[in-house]
Amino acid sequence: MAKFIPEPYRIKMVEPIKMTTREHREAAIKEADYNLFRLKGEDVYVDTLTDSGTNAMSDAQWSALMMGDEAYAGAKSYFKLVEAAQDIFGYGYIQPVHQGRAAEKVLFPSFLEKGKYAIANLFFDTTRAHVELAGARCLEACNPEASDSSLRAPFKGNMDVARMEEIIREKGPENIGLVVMTITNNSAGGQPVSLQNMREVAALCQKYHIHLNIDAARYAENAMFVKMREPECKDMSIKEIIRAFFDLADTFTMSAKKDTIVNMGGLIGVKDENAPYILKIKANCISFEGFYTYGGLNGRDLEALAVGLYEGLDENWLRYRIGTMEYFGERLDEYGIPYQSPAGGHGIFLDAAKFYPQLPYYEFPGQVLAIELYKECGLRACDIGSYMIGNDPDTGKQLKSINEFTRLAIPRRVYTQSHYDMVIEAINEVWKRRESIRRGYKITWEPPILRHFQASLTPIEE
Repeated sequence: MAKFIPEPYRIKMVEPIKMTTREHREAAIKEADYNLFRLKGEDVYVDTLTDSGTNAMSDAQWSALMMGDEAYAGAKSYFKLVEAAQDIFGYGYIQPVHQGRAAEKVLFPSFLEKGKYAIANLFFDTTRAHVELAGARCLEACNPEASDSSLRAPFKGNMDVARMEEIIREKGPENIGLVVMTITNNSAGGQPVSLQNMREVAALCQKYHIHLNIDAARYAENAMFVKMREPECKDMSIKEIIRAFFDLADTFTMSAKKDTIVNMGGLIGVKDENAPYILKIKANCISFEGFYTYGGLNGRDLEALAVGLYEGLDENWLRYRIGTMEYFGERLDEYGIPYQSPAGGHGIFLDAAKFYPQLPYYEFPGQVLAIELYKECGLRACDIGSYMIGNDPDTGKQLKSINEFTRLAIPRRVYTQSHYDMVIEAINEVWKRRESIRRGYKITWEPPILRHFQASLTPIEE
């Protein structure tokens, strides 16, 4: 029987949430054009749309807000953040920005342009968008194990190194502007990347003189998985594992709204403090984010982020975090419900293609399942599949994702076991009537970039 791991914290403040009827929810999702991003937050009971910026800060972080130095340039809060980030990651230059996509917008144009390619172990939505906005194109070399949700393998988020080298040779090393290693691999289901795989990727990048960037949004969760699953790392501290990873890369981009448990913030790290492209980073930051010593953040945000960088490394917290996902997965196993297994670090990725094998990818089974779950219990989740991946930027043709997932991204320190159990029972109810779904959804309007945030959909009539 699944066992829930006790929380390593106490609740000191609560926020009321509204319980709604199915009738209310059906009207709400229709009004939102069947796009869960367009729902009103107050119409959601359990919100797992994202774990980005939806976390509950600690008493230490709230206290740190009062120390915020709001000087426009050179605030002491900036130097406190830089000191913390340099201590953890060992990089010479640290640039704060307001969130992860801002880090990509500021950094990527230094390496990507029309005619160039970026390779990743899988691109998430905003990363793909900023590669394309820079004029380049995305190529992927994900571990093939990630496409089999029932396969329980320890590092399904790894890069397929052999495939990566094939791509490099096919396109020419001079045309690969960037390699992005996402840890953990979000689009693969929050699956971890091993230190050995990171070493192999770094060796290839060095062989072909290609820049290596870490997408570091969930760097601490990845390190905990490595400690638990990679024998050589079992006696290393989380900080030591993080250093071992980051020593292998040239830069990192981070949405700090995940593992540093803040509501707003991001970072760019550059290993070489004398790298010439730091000047371009600063210039882009000033143009898009604000002066480079605040990067679009208030002084109080910088303070909370400096504290959160360390809080996210706590092993008791990380064991609880990963243990909660394991509990969720074990409960789903009891019902025979398919999901990306083993459970990822930041959420559960239901295998919507196995819920609805009768639906083709272009009718968006991941979106169908997300809508059905909202109707059932007020849960807000999101598609991580063909609906999210969008269209080929050159042909306009709908792309097919390697998986059709519905992601439940769990906010940190927000929900309790009772919430999880309610959601699990609702998933089971939707699972039991899965064969009643005959058709999916079609898009009636979409923007050219990051369509899933804004698109309008309608049910396809039989």
